[in-house]
Amino acid sequence: MVIKIGLIGKTNTGKTTFFNSATLQSAEVSTYPFTTKTPNVGIAHAITLCVHKEFKVEDQPKNSKCVDGWRFIPIELIDLPGLIKGAWKGKGLGNQFLSVAAQSDALLHIVDASGSVDAGGRITEPGTGDPVADIGDIEEELVMWYLKLFESNRDKIVRSIRSGEKVVKAITEIYKGISVKEEHISLALNEANLQNKDIENWSIDDAKRFSWILRDISKPTLIVANKMDLPYAAENYKRIQEAYRDLIVVPASAEAELTLRRAAQLGFIKYIPGEERFEIIDQNKLNEKQKWALSYIRKMVLGEYMRTGVQFAINVAIFKLLRMNTVYPVYDPNKLSDKHGNVLPDVLLLPSGSTVVDLAKAIHTDLVKGLLYAIDARTGLRLPIDYQLKDRDVLSIVSTSRKKA
Repeated sequence: MVIKIGLIGKTNTGKTTFFNSATLQSAEVSTYPFTTKTPNVGIAHAITLCVHKEFKVEDQPKNSKCVDGWRFIPIELIDLPGLIKGAWKGKGLGNQFLSVAAQSDALLHIVDASGSVDAGGRITEPGTGDPVADIGDIEEELVMWYLKLFESNRDKIVRSIRSGEKVVKAITEIYKGISVKEEHISLALNEANLQNKDIENWSIDDAKRFSWILRDISKPTLIVANKMDLPYAAENYKRIQEAYRDLIVVPASAEAELTLRRAAQLGFIKYIPGEERFEIIDQNKLNEKQKWALSYIRKMVLGEYMRTGVQFAINVAIFKLLRMNTVYPVYDPNKLSDKHGNVLPDVLLLPSGSTVVDLAKAIHTDLVKGLLYAIDARTGLRLPIDYQLKDRDVLSIVSTSRKKA
């Protein structure tokens, strides 16, 4: 299953530029509110060190690619329409936005750190907008949407509980359409201290507190402080960090990343997304405007923040927020190959706590039926089916259903 990352934020914060830079697509960018009227969906990548150098082999990737020792693992990136106040009531493109955001595994909240966007999402002079307030506005919209779902279904939940259904399951039922799981509900009830209070007696404050916590747990989010190369961004970045101490804040310049990736695509520079440097291949191929742009990025972005932040934000979302581990399944643990001799062909992203059983399911459901054990390609040890996978594991599944799968 491909991991889905949603880009949220007000209009004109650079969401679509971030999307284009991460996917190398050409979604429309303009200063008009709601330029993104329908979600843009593209393939971006989580990037991690490949294991092939450790094993001193040449790999032959199938479900991903390997560039200079880095594995590019496909994920789905969704650029969602910008939000405005009242989106949860259906204003703007709110309903469409929220229904798609619900399907995302994690969210990147893109904010214009330079303060070049006013409260209504319109372009203004840098420093006149308030990115801290912008973040609060969007978060409030998401929480109010969760609250609306709860309140409009409260009677249904109560009836289900009275008929014998457990509280957690009854609440999960109304949120299952937005990928909320039973464990999310349990954690939110405990954290809100509502696990022993009858739902019919919850006050509106109880319901809103529960909604805030459930939103945080079910849709892990990091803040991308975009347009860091513009005036006022540095001081606003510090304000954002102070105001949202419980969230990860990544400084970024999506425009710089887009410039570098397109220059690399055209063969002007050598650049691996997320790296702290780029190399100009031939100065003579660049015009003066291109030379200036690359010089500006080198000084104002890489020189100040070491990276553009786009790839870093995606990696943090995958490996920190969602706590994914990379696991390399192989058929032959000695040759590190699949049935056809392809060396280290696939790499899977599986959440922390996953076991050999989960790996077998991810490879092929038939493998689970006769699952016996896994073989660690590094040590040759047999691993039990409840073994918890570690990052960079290279494992061969042994099952009575293996040939069939």
